[in-house]
Amino acid sequence: MSNNSISLHRVLTAKPEKVFRAFIDANAFLSWLAPYGMFAEIEEMEVKVGGKYKMSFTNFSTGKKQSFGGEYLDIEPDKFIKYIDRFDDPNLPGDMITSISFTPVSVGTELKITQENIPAAIPLDACYLGWQESLEKLKMLVEPEIPDEL
Repeated sequence: MSNNSISLHRVLTAKPEKVFRAFIDANAFLSWLAPYGMFAEIEEMEVKVGGKYKMSFTNFSTGKKQSFGGEYLDIEPDKFIKYIDRFDDPNLPGDMITSISFTPVSVGTELKITQENIPAAIPLDACYLGWQESLEKLKMLVEPEIPDEL
């Protein structure tokens, strides 16, 4: 972790197409993105370069909601996503930039995430922990192979 950015690395036992789909399908995204103890809501999600999104995380214990939105800057299907996050809260100024690469490896997908320009009011260790929790939930979504018959 440096100044106001974090980097994460995971290897998932699922193909890049499946992992990528978990980032662009609104229902899938809702199921894993919010850290433990929170839930997400999506108002808008137009996954294309220049497309906008608007969503929020709600703390289940307190009911406090944090809304944010942004724009997709770069998308290479099954390979890469880059987007801007902007908080609605004026105490969390600036544009965070999140970049995610999906690289095929022998056991599935190597996932690399970088989030830059995190507002000073957000402790980097808390941001890092939130992403770790979200990625654990992502793993639970994409790694199981469930037959259609069930």
